[in-house]
Amino acid sequence: MTAEIIVVTSGKGGVGKTTTSASLATGLAMAGKKVAVIDFDVGLRNLDLIMGCERRVVYDFVNVVHGEATLKQSLIKDKRYENLYVLAASQTRDKDALTQEGVEKVLDSLSEDGFDYVICDSPAGIEKGAHLAMYFADKAVVVVNPEVSSVRDSDRILGLLASKTRRAERGEGQVTQHLLLTRYNPARVAIGEMLSVTDVEDILGIKVVGVIPESENVLTASNNGIPVIVDTASPAGQAYSDTVARILGEERPLRFIDVPKKGFLQRVFGG
Repeated sequence: MTAEIIVVTSGKGGVGKTTTSASLATGLAMAGKKVAVIDFDVGLRNLDLIMGCERRVVYDFVNVVHGEATLKQSLIKDKRYENLYVLAASQTRDKDALTQEGVEKVLDSLSEDGFDYVICDSPAGIEKGAHLAMYFADKAVVVVNPEVSSVRDSDRILGLLASKTRRAERGEGQVTQHLLLTRYNPARVAIGEMLSVTDVEDILGIKVVGVIPESENVLTASNNGIPVIVDTASPAGQAYSDTVARILGEERPLRFIDVPKKGFLQRVFGG
């Protein structure tokens, strides 16, 4: 059985791709799947920080691509889940250090090693790293903030996913595309400061697979090197759990998309 390859991508930076990659990979591992998550953002490298394994990076993705280290030497086993592995990006190489042949070799090796899922954490935009991250994908999770500029930039990414992937070149049908809305604030949607879930779906023509509410827990978790999905008490963690369940084929209603109704005491006394 070959691993299913999921690229996490977006048109612009700062929308929560790496946070999403970390939580999706962790959530799939929590569901009993064997998962590898790869940082394609050569030169920057943030995934290992959010996964809490930055001090354990010896060899990286580029070392494997160039034959300077084996995949076994370079994969970092997560301390929380034994079926979850991280392949960090290089901080010292440039964006051209990755090659299509090298990336294919790594992905094939992961399939041979019995991985169920490979999550590719893409750099933002449309340059080489982003193209390589999406080229071999079976599914794409396009991360979007509910604002016009983010949605517009994502439209370009959807176009590339439809035409510039191996599946498209071989005529094997499109990469399955999912939208993930991050930093969603129902109160701001209600007063017209943010696009609604329906607005974004209508503009891009794709259904959302998850809606992650704006939450301080996301930043706190990232700073502590813990994927926010592990924080099961937080709305953001619960929303990521719902998203993973939907990716695995479960049907779950969207939560955290409506303004919370005030309780009786709040209505009487205000606040």
